[in-house]
Amino acid sequence: QVQLVESGGGLVQAGGSLRLSCAASGPSFSSYNMGWFRQGPGKEREFVSAINSNGGSTYYADSVKGRFTISRDNAKNTVYLQMNSLQPTDTAVYYCAATALNPRSLPQHLYPYWGQGTQVTVSS
Repeated sequence: QVQLVESGGGLVQAGGSLRLSCAASGPSFSSYNMGWFRQGPGKEREFVSAINSNGGSTYYADSVKGRFTISRDNAKNTVYLQMNSLQPTDTAVYYCAATALNPRSLPQHLYPYWGQGTQVTVSS
């Protein structure tokens, strides 16, 4: 079983940047595919980005493509989300999740492991 802890959220002005981290504990982190999701105020949780187990394939929601970059360091059991050119619409609680399945277009309910989330607030 994988345990996930997000960090790096905070308050930033529009146009700014943040880097989120998701530290994993438990066996075989390098065998899991990882995803980032977010839930804005009054909204449903939505997909942001995903990366496969070796980091060779990445996926992005259209709303963040070109601004966000997902990466991972399997030696550190950590996945990152670099967020640039942040907008107020990016304000949300950001969650990381892990799955053994191919993360491409994978429904959220097929990610069995989730972190507790980290708040990102972007002011205008």
